[in-house]
Amino acid sequence: MSRYLRPAVRLAATASRVQVARPAAPSFFKPASVTGLQKRSYADAPSGTKDYTVRDALNEALAEELEANDKVFVMGEEVAQYNGAYKVTKGLLDRFGDRRVIDTPITEMGFTGLAVGAALSGLHPVCEFMTFNFAMQSIDHIVNSAAKTLYMSGGIQPCNITFRGPNGFAAGVGAQHSQDYSAWYGSVPGLKVLSPWSAEDAKGLLKAAIRDPNPVVFLENELMYGQVFPMSEAAQKDDFVLPIGKAKVERAGNDLTIVTMSRCVGQSIVAAEALKKKYGVEVEVLNLRSIKPLDLDAIIKSIKKTHRLMTVESGFPTYGVGAEIVALAVEYGFDYLDAPPQRVTGADVPTPYAEELEKMAFPHEALIENHAAKLLKLI
Repeated sequence: MSRYLRPAVRLAATASRVQVARPAAPSFFKPASVTGLQKRSYADAPSGTKDYTVRDALNEALAEELEANDKVFVMGEEVAQYNGAYKVTKGLLDRFGDRRVIDTPITEMGFTGLAVGAALSGLHPVCEFMTFNFAMQSIDHIVNSAAKTLYMSGGIQPCNITFRGPNGFAAGVGAQHSQDYSAWYGSVPGLKVLSPWSAEDAKGLLKAAIRDPNPVVFLENELMYGQVFPMSEAAQKDDFVLPIGKAKVERAGNDLTIVTMSRCVGQSIVAAEALKKKYGVEVEVLNLRSIKPLDLDAIIKSIKKTHRLMTVESGFPTYGVGAEIVALAVEYGFDYLDAPPQRVTGADVPTPYAEELEKMAFPHEALIENHAAKLLKLI
């Protein structure tokens, strides 16, 4: 457990207050050119690196775990004969058969309950939702049965299950199909909640989720499935697994920390490069990867360096992931902050269907850049 989340008495007993020398205001460097912002790549691509879409990375993770463990099976609407609504499960039925890759009726409450029962019986189901908006039909099974059984059984009965599917808004699907459930599930004791961005995130975290003995909610993003990322040679191997609860610095910087997740990571990197080009500032972008457990150590470490914090998410502002991060940052890193933390979030409205209104309802690169520039007092 992070030392920042220990009870206050234990924390006081193990750590004394440290006086930290405060650096001067952020230095501004000469603008640099920005190229290739939309596609992530290595500066010097190592030998063996290959391009993967997020969809391909998820498919490879599922195939490897099905191959490695006979207890793993996949179930959900259209996952088998149709190869998945988003083709994430493409080819798995042909390879593993209909006992391991199972099409279900359109009844989320029914097949989620079946999956949770299978997990309580010792199997390791991967339960796919066509969208997590449909999982609202299943929320009793997820929150009351999967999340709480280990505690209520006195640690005797684990529930090894992975709930996965697209989360958040897509494009033109209306208010009922556009919600971000990061904060919903992140507030539930007993659940682990992961939110990948890149292809390596997707593969390494999904394999970790399937292997974890606890119920894991795996929140993907429909708009990211076709995005291409470089996959290192190590990540292409079948033993590649990322640790749950560890964030990753996607872009190093000294002037501002942006803590973000999922699709907003890429948007924040684009905004950070634009800020460097216009103002010469270096923004650090921290990819959470894990909503719960939260890597508070990584957040505080970055704040100690930059002394400014901004969170970016597509969820609603009220009681959101950003609100939790800001609260923890102020509670455990207040002395390192030179300015009030800020949040960039989705709008506090049901998602509009009209295209232009929908664009206004969620963070985009220009909005992130503008808020960061204001926080740094550049405009």
